[in-house]
Amino acid sequence: MPGLDFRQDVEPLVKEFFPLLYNEAGAVKLDFDLAEDRISVSVNEPEGRGFRVISEGFSTDEEKPKLRHRAYRNQLLRALYRLLSEFTGKTLPWGTLTGVRPTKLIFERLERGEAKHLQFMDENYYVSKEKAALATRIAAVEYKLLDAIDYKKGYSLYIGIPFCPSICNYCSFGSHPISRFADCVEPYIEALKKEIKAVSGCFPKRTLETVYFGGGTPTSISAEQLRSLIRCVKENFDISGVREFTVEAGRPDSITEDKLRMLLEEGITRISINPQSMVERTLETIGRKHTAAQVREAFVLARNLGFDNINMDLIAGLTGEDINDFRYTLSEIEKLDPDSVTVHTLARKRAARLTTEGELYEGNEAKDVALMVGTAAAFMKDHGYEPYYLYRQKNMTDNLENVGYARPGKEGLYNILIMEEKQIILACGSGASSKFVRDAGDKRFERVENVKNVHEYIDRIDEMIARKLDYIAEHDIS
Repeated sequence: MPGLDFRQDVEPLVKEFFPLLYNEAGAVKLDFDLAEDRISVSVNEPEGRGFRVISEGFSTDEEKPKLRHRAYRNQLLRALYRLLSEFTGKTLPWGTLTGVRPTKLIFERLERGEAKHLQFMDENYYVSKEKAALATRIAAVEYKLLDAIDYKKGYSLYIGIPFCPSICNYCSFGSHPISRFADCVEPYIEALKKEIKAVSGCFPKRTLETVYFGGGTPTSISAEQLRSLIRCVKENFDISGVREFTVEAGRPDSITEDKLRMLLEEGITRISINPQSMVERTLETIGRKHTAAQVREAFVLARNLGFDNINMDLIAGLTGEDINDFRYTLSEIEKLDPDSVTVHTLARKRAARLTTEGELYEGNEAKDVALMVGTAAAFMKDHGYEPYYLYRQKNMTDNLENVGYARPGKEGLYNILIMEEKQIILACGSGASSKFVRDAGDKRFERVENVKNVHEYIDRIDEMIARKLDYIAEHDIS
């Protein structure tokens, strides 16, 4: 397999079996031997215990470099999985899949009219029956929803507002505590408006179908500041074809009646109010700086004002929680009766305080995380919610996943479009990543990213605008 580099494929799978792996004295060591058409993998511990996979012959009839690489990669990962599973005694629910979008594999099979998805996921990726069934179910829902719209001729718009009331211990997004960055808010808004105006004419032949204000916490800025950004979008883009306009209100301590009324006045159709947990000690531990009572108050206020599509985010695996804590959170969510619920599994991110200050949380890790995720799935089914989108992240607890559940007709269309990579996402704001689908037979998907730092974004706004405009012009995207 000369000329093929599999390092980026191998490392994530190894880390699923060995969260910490060091090639030094006293540590596990892995060795790979790749020949023209054979592979062998060995794993050894310092005590002398060692396993070696029998050297396997690999072959493929694929001639295209991309398909050839994929065929060899999958054979390599299956061999590595078998070895590491034998060595550790572990099996992974998602098998060899370490990527963000496992449902994409099945979605593409549905597009081609193929069947037997569970068998395909087992034989090719060693995915468990439970997870393969979940991915198949979700892909079918996504396929049906997207089949009802002409998404290939549309695009979506993301607006990033990177400020938050405080930074949670698990967060590594480019978020900025608004109290420390107060002097940046107005300059940032002006720079963001400049970018919105500059890119608004990029796709005159396409229909803008969804708009998503995320962050950060968009409602951490004032009602009038947020209104000015929403109006900037409405004044510069043709929103007559918009099917969904979401503002991720997020933190209940940033939500006021004035802001909610403004969002209704401006035609926002979907909002999120995200508790993550309803356990008071957990909220304090993770740095949320709000109470469970504030979550209830914000939700009831939004519902009473007339919002009929409210999402809530939860996290399974938060510091110090066990299954009883998670069940309590679900019981409190049941009383509020949101239209959709996204259940995340905690992912340990390198830049998050949970990792950089890990000694502060040592010995207080969550218990029963897989049981939490299973309990959430059963709860959602019992209460009329259907899973409609799924994605994964690196370093997720117990190799699990994030799943969005919704009542019929309340699915987040933007979430599906961005996860299945089926539509151009034009993104504005610091840290925003525009995603361009170039369907030239190989369905390439490329990103153009803005800088994350707010100060840099403001200072380099003309460069950020030029990046997108130049890319669009260079690749003749219209």
